Amino acid sequence: MFGHGDLRLLLLALIEQQARHGYELIRIIEDMFNGEYSPSPGAIYPTLTMLEEMGHAVVQPEAGGRKSYAITEAGRAYLDENREAVEAVMEQTRRSARMAARAAMPASVHKAMHALKHALLMRGTDWTRAEGQRVAKILERAATEIASGHAGDG
Repeated sequence: MFGHGDLRLLLLALIEQQARHGYELIRIIEDMFNGEYSPSPGAIYPTLTMLEEMGHAVVQPEAGGRKSYAITEAGRAYLDENREAVEAVMEQTRRSARMAARAAMPASVHKAMHALKHALLMRGTDWTRAEGQRVAKILERAATEIASGHAGDG
């Protein structure tokens, strides 16, 4: 899912925001991918150890024996020097998340999306103000119902 060094940059950028433990980082990345991808502990923990060995992160023991990782000044300087690469990793992560969501979409939904797009494009320039408002209302209602996970009242 990540290119060489990309996971390291992503983890460092996430602990730059605030100190975090490995499990929390796994969950954040999983959320970034809308649950379609979750990095394994076997990828996360060795990378965190590498960041620590490079002097870019420091371990802060927490109650319960968990380790929280925080960025060091050297890590912050490294991110600043590589900010363009960090932004590229974040953009690639967003793109990969969209692709994963598209791949997980049922074929029937994909087909219906295509039919909707086709119907809208077939209208060409034949739009009155009233028709535009009517179609917009239908699309907004559908979007709301899809986002909420259940049908509306009418």
